[in-house]
Amino acid sequence: MKHRIIKFLKTPFACTFMAVFFGFMVACGILLVTGYSASYSMAIIFNSIFARPKFIINVILKSVPVILTGLSVAFAFKSGLFNIGAEGQYIISTVVSVITGIIFDFHPVIQIPLVIISGMLAGALLGSIVGYLKSKFGIHEVLTSIMLNWIALYTCNYVSMCERFHKPDSDGTYMINPSGYTLVLNNWKFSESGREFLKHNFILNDIILKTDFNLNFIFCVIICVLVWFLIYKTKKGYELRVSGLNPDAARNAGINVERNIIFTMVISGLLSGLAGAFTVTGTSSHNIQTLSMFENYGFNGLSVALISGSSPIGCIFAGLLFSGLLYAGQSLQYKIGAPSEIINILIGVIVFFVAIIRIVPILLNKYLEREENLNVK
Repeated sequence: MKHRIIKFLKTPFACTFMAVFFGFMVACGILLVTGYSASYSMAIIFNSIFARPKFIINVILKSVPVILTGLSVAFAFKSGLFNIGAEGQYIISTVVSVITGIIFDFHPVIQIPLVIISGMLAGALLGSIVGYLKSKFGIHEVLTSIMLNWIALYTCNYVSMCERFHKPDSDGTYMINPSGYTLVLNNWKFSESGREFLKHNFILNDIILKTDFNLNFIFCVIICVLVWFLIYKTKKGYELRVSGLNPDAARNAGINVERNIIFTMVISGLLSGLAGAFTVTGTSSHNIQTLSMFENYGFNGLSVALISGSSPIGCIFAGLLFSGLLYAGQSLQYKIGAPSEIINILIGVIVFFVAIIRIVPILLNKYLEREENLNVK
């Protein structure tokens, strides 16, 4: 029985669970020290996520971009690359998606894929630049990614202020054409018959009428599964992992490491680009704004990738946790006056524990070795 418990504690799931648990404990301690009730604060956090159907749906919808940017970073990690440029790839995707959505106005069957694919290609292009410079000239991906992040931000600001796209008396662009929206029942829910129907159903009214209800999360989950399959069940995925773990051994085995670097960054950029495209098509206000700072979707994706242990499936749950904490942080500030930064501290502590909790399997192995030596004596 003891060996089974130890075996379970060594699993990535158990390590991550312990990291999240200790993170919450530290956050409770900080709340107590600063004069707030820890139990009441935790109750507010959980109520802000689960008390109403619209809260749950909003958490799910807001998790989509951080899951996908987290998946983007995790995919690069698996190949031995650090895609800190997910933020820039996300931003440039929103820019291109908005430009496409404003210029064109086809039937939704054409318009929606056109807007989404254009955003994905924009993210992939930025990723391919990083991969090419890394494979061809050995320039570290962190340096090029950081520079491209700023290029993407200022490109966003330039397009936001362009006469062709800028909406007068605002800091942003016009919205994309409604044919590019991926919202479910968007026209019906605002019609007289729709309002009349929803008025008599609290749950549907809370979900459909009071949120940007769409199916992007379902596609997000499918993509995470496909990426998992690519990494662990295909020859290409094996090559990518070998190239990341030991490039020299991969080259000796006949694997083209340089080509795999470019491929990895293209797919990684594609995933971050998809996050940006989904935001434009599925979330109000369907436009881009002038940015004074990064939106942090890509950087938050880095935390998601770390919390998930770079697992494509784990990114789904880590993204939901991350989204729930950020969403609940607003209520914490509003209801008890606690600074919303406490949520950022909580997330940071969880990531910290995720890093140091990896020592647990090592300590457990040493404990088992010591026990075996004692039994032998």
